[in-house]
Amino acid sequence: MDHYKLLGLSRNASKEEIKEAFRKLAMQFHPDKHAHSPKSVRDGATLRFKQVSEAYEVLIDDRKRVDYNLRYNNNGGRRTSGGYGYSYNRPNYSYRRTANWDGFVSKFEIAVRFLNTRAFLLNLALAGALLGGTVIIDMSREELWKMRNPGKSFEDAMESIEKAKALKEKT
Repeated sequence: MDHYKLLGLSRNASKEEIKEAFRKLAMQFHPDKHAHSPKSVRDGATLRFKQVSEAYEVLIDDRKRVDYNLRYNNNGGRRTSGGYGYSYNRPNYSYRRTANWDGFVSKFEIAVRFLNTRAFLLNLALAGALLGGTVIIDMSREELWKMRNPGKSFEDAMESIEKAKALKEKT
């Protein structure tokens, strides 16, 4: 369901236009206005009123509107990404090769959107945690060696082990 079409607005409508369209449709479909209508008309009007109210709630709030615009990216009302950034319905991005900056901007916008998906950010955080853990373990291994064998390097210890093996083999 496209909230803009439902309210009869363009995608760049102002908040005042959104409020005015909502008021007009809310008056038209309000359940109290259809209290004495047949059940099918009343139910249809109630459903339409709920849809109009949801559209208004999303489009009047700046954060919800931006999220809606990103998710329903001019794609005929179809959702372009799932709940956690996993995309199953590929958006219809046009890769235009033109002399102006439109092609670059659209590719840049696609890259920024990908880098901001929840899935990518979660995977990036996991990779950072694993890399950090590996570095910490490697550093702690060296520190433990130094604590248990003061004054000796690993190479010195290996040389003394080799000498001990050689002496053992001679006897």
